[in-house]
Amino acid sequence: MTVTYTADVSSTRLISNFFRLLFRWRGSIYKLIWVDWLVFLTVYLILAVIYRNCMQQQQFRASFESIVLYCNSQLYLIPLSFVMGYFVAIVMGRWWKQYTTIPWPDSIATLVSCSVHGFDDRARAMRRTILRYVCLCQVIVFTMISPSVKKRFPTYNQIIEAGLLQESEKRIIENLDLAFPHYPKHWMPIVWAASIVMRARRENKIRDDYAVKTIIDELNRFRGLCGFLLYFDWVSVPLVYTQVVTLATYTFFMCSALGSQWIDNPNSQSSKNLVVKYFPILAMLQFFFYMGWLKVAESLMNPFGDDDDDFEVNWMIDRNLTVSYLIVDEMHQEHPELLKDQYWNEVFPNELPYIDESQRTAPPKHSTAKLVPSKQNPDMNYFLPQSRHSFLSQNTSTPLDATTSLQKLREILKNQNESDDKPSSTSLNLEELIEQRYKEKCERMRHRFLNMRKPSSTGRGYVVTVLRPPTPRSSHNSLIQAEEEEEEHEKVDEENEEEAGEEEQTVERPDFDTTNKKPDKYNCTNCY
Repeated sequence: MTVTYTADVSSTRLISNFFRLLFRWRGSIYKLIWVDWLVFLTVYLILAVIYRNCMQQQQFRASFESIVLYCNSQLYLIPLSFVMGYFVAIVMGRWWKQYTTIPWPDSIATLVSCSVHGFDDRARAMRRTILRYVCLCQVIVFTMISPSVKKRFPTYNQIIEAGLLQESEKRIIENLDLAFPHYPKHWMPIVWAASIVMRARRENKIRDDYAVKTIIDELNRFRGLCGFLLYFDWVSVPLVYTQVVTLATYTFFMCSALGSQWIDNPNSQSSKNLVVKYFPILAMLQFFFYMGWLKVAESLMNPFGDDDDDFEVNWMIDRNLTVSYLIVDEMHQEHPELLKDQYWNEVFPNELPYIDESQRTAPPKHSTAKLVPSKQNPDMNYFLPQSRHSFLSQNTSTPLDATTSLQKLREILKNQNESDDKPSSTSLNLEELIEQRYKEKCERMRHRFLNMRKPSSTGRGYVVTVLRPPTPRSSHNSLIQAEEEEEEHEKVDEENEEEAGEEEQTVERPDFDTTNKKPDKYNCTNCY
């Protein structure tokens, strides 16, 4: 089905990677147009042989030459490039819109797994049945729009064999089909799933109404996207526009097969052209590009068919059912062990490691990073220096973070020690001093971050003080008040640190709740 080649062109090289793609057959333009290209070449050669070998009378030759001259001069009155480009743009937009409309049950499975509590057989059956109905809705829609899925599930019996439908559910759908035969029944499984959600709420498997509303909204969204897929199948690109494009393309190349003929006429531009006399290279390339454009639009018109670039709908069915059961059953309320991460003491990482440190890139610069203030009026006027090695490029380089600067400082110290023949103990002491300073800096950053989250004595949290220029009358008083406030803040900070230290020593975190443990396997037989 879908032909993926992005891994082959992930990076640009001296010789373009796209040249390697030209020799592929599956999903290629050669596979689409080779029959039409042979027909066009055959028609061209037949006309050339008739004119050069079979037309002996001058009257017939003159008539044929006049037709060739007319077709060659009036060929571009057909606006093929405009009509074809607009048509392909519509089809491509419709093709991608259909792919983004395909619903995926992952969000519903996550909500159901988080909201429907319990490890007994009934809660497990509720979770699995809701997701089975969701996948069943998608399968019914795919059987209505995709020939490949219809071949896989021609009747409800094959869906029962696949495990997506029960015999009792099949009888309900068939009875409703007899009562209302003209309407699709893809929405019925979604209605059943919503009823199970409401039953789970009544049985207290779902513990709040907001979770019920969220699951119902996701079910309705899934049903709406499935309905949109049916709308795309019912309402195609207008037939008149498809007919216009097809007629324009084939008419253009019928005239091109005549207009590109070589004729022995002095009024013709190709009379002395030996390339056109033996093989019309440019006419063949023109046919290749325009006809390929039309074939691309034809193959993308229905992306749920059996073409090379159509969607993998059968794979989607298998994947959705497997992932849904995995989320709501195997992974239900399970997660890895809670551990402290490696940046626990630093609160947040200064930088993430690279295997090769030379691959580390600097952060992106802003668009005004190279503006330099003018010497005459530095507050108002800025200009962009012409020289690449300017003062700005020398002094406003990207600041290095702590770890990178630490590594560079180590290299400088190492080079100095080797050049001066200093003993290794000196470098070791210097490295220990650098490590100590780095740890102190990380500790200060950690305490600063924790102090910002800690509530103040007034209960207002982090306080921002706005400084204003003092007046002559109040400058002395403001300085005295500022010193007093600083002393008060220092005292409050010391008291908060002492209280936080006492709380860390006295408070013990309780273990996780072990009353609602998940069993190793669902062997609960007396759960009802």
